[in-house]
Amino acid sequence: MGKRQGRERRLTGGVALPLLGVFLLAAGAAWAQGAPGGETEAYRSFPLIGSRLAVWGAAQLHLNFAAFILGVPMFAIIVEFIGWRTQDARYDWLARQFMKLTFVAYSATALLGGLLTFVFITLYPRFFGYLAGIFGPTMWVYAGLFFVETFTLYLYYYGWDWLSGPRKGIHLGLGVLLNIWGTILMFVANAWLTFMMSPSGVDEAGKLTSLWGAIYNPTWMPINVHRLIANITFGGAIAAAYAAFRFLGARTDEERAQYDWMGYVGNFVAVSSLLFLPFAGYWLGREIYAFNQTLGITMMGGFMSWLWVVQAILIGVLFIGSNYYLWLGMERIPGSERYRSYIPYLVMILAAGFIVWATPRSMVATLEEARAMGGTHHPVLGVLGVMSAKNTAVNLMILTTFVSFLLYRRANRVATVSWVRSGMTAQWIIMGVAAAVVTFYGVYGYFVESIVRIGFSVYQVLSVLAAIVCVMAIDIPMFRRARSTGAIRWGQIAPRSQYVLILLAVSFTWLMGLMGFARSGIRQHWHVYGILRDTSPEAVTPALGYAANMITAVTAIFLAFLVLIFWLGGLGERGAKG
Repeated sequence: MGKRQGRERRLTGGVALPLLGVFLLAAGAAWAQGAPGGETEAYRSFPLIGSRLAVWGAAQLHLNFAAFILGVPMFAIIVEFIGWRTQDARYDWLARQFMKLTFVAYSATALLGGLLTFVFITLYPRFFGYLAGIFGPTMWVYAGLFFVETFTLYLYYYGWDWLSGPRKGIHLGLGVLLNIWGTILMFVANAWLTFMMSPSGVDEAGKLTSLWGAIYNPTWMPINVHRLIANITFGGAIAAAYAAFRFLGARTDEERAQYDWMGYVGNFVAVSSLLFLPFAGYWLGREIYAFNQTLGITMMGGFMSWLWVVQAILIGVLFIGSNYYLWLGMERIPGSERYRSYIPYLVMILAAGFIVWATPRSMVATLEEARAMGGTHHPVLGVLGVMSAKNTAVNLMILTTFVSFLLYRRANRVATVSWVRSGMTAQWIIMGVAAAVVTFYGVYGYFVESIVRIGFSVYQVLSVLAAIVCVMAIDIPMFRRARSTGAIRWGQIAPRSQYVLILLAVSFTWLMGLMGFARSGIRQHWHVYGILRDTSPEAVTPALGYAANMITAVTAIFLAFLVLIFWLGGLGERGAKG
């Protein structure tokens, strides 16, 4: 009886906080719609840190938690489905572990959303009033969907045992429904932010002519796809970091084995979705160029050009770290020794790709150095600073990461089918053709205009994705009845591998903040590009160093909250054991 009452109290308290966030959002939308725009004060200042930093910090923290509560349930339902299909109870346990982490994060997301709403209302009232005047109906839809999502989340989690066995399909359906509500919520919110970057559905004076036109603006769908993939990657990375946190604190071999396996699954989901992320990024970049070339030039070749060097370093950390984790993981697999000779070549490709990614177009140089080079572009390295080289490098890094996964997948298996030699030959030919296509369009991109070069990136990514699909279509049947060289020794992995998983989660969180700054910064002194000008005292796009410090501070706060959530998850288990 006591346990049941405790569960009911946790449920009531857990629902109350998200509902408070919904109330704050709905009240803010109603207030903004009711405010007379002509009489509203345009800007107010925030003490100590200023209005811009207050909005920036609240928005980025809310976005990070929103990605957490959207990405982790996506990860959980994938894992639960695998467990249902394979009848492996470990997957069901794993899915439940991660859904448990969403409760504190869910409440924090709602409260941060309410805080962000009131920060906008109090500090930028005229801007928020204009945005609510355009999207007011969708804000009420957003609040209603948040309530429905909350109810579905608790029914999904607390009905786990009740909807097991023959009713497992119903439970999976609830999980799918939960992710559908979360995805729709993301789509609605994305309409607001993409309208600020590529407004449509309004006339020259900014008056609404079509609500659907404002929602379906040029960058809305690319952002939707990009964030959907990114949230799956983020959910897997956070899940892997949680497993690493628990692995490092484990006291028995059984616990280490359990959390080692959990970290591998989380990292597998993260890396698998990361391979598809560049395509969505290229699509978004192409749509920005198509909407307004000034925005595209500002983003890639203007004052933000050095931002992409920082992004390159983070991308390099993600790819090299993911591969390094797979290579360390092969040490716990009997029979993996035969693939060790491949690793130095994979390292060289990744290192070369990283160097190209990190090479800037314009060099920071003194006047004498610039004169010696004949300009700000280095006569040799400048060739590697353009997007043709960088797109080529990242796609080859994706192929290399896929090869590392193939080696890991085959580490303790030997194919016994009669056509194994021809199958492997076909796989290498497919990957060779994909690499050739990527290289061809990379070189050809130097001889065409920028808008055409952006289109080439789509062909490069499609060739890589097609190669991955075709190679896996051969690999799965080829190793279906393979001979095993021994079972994986879960838990017998170097502790530094767990720090790699934590590093990947930190890098991805920081990268999300950096890309958010890039998306917002290209608007420069516009709240809504070309429609509503930012005339506040802080209407200046900050320098990259300033932005990096702010992103680091927000990332540190978010990670501190994550550590608290991880600790609470472990504390609950220790209390149950006691």
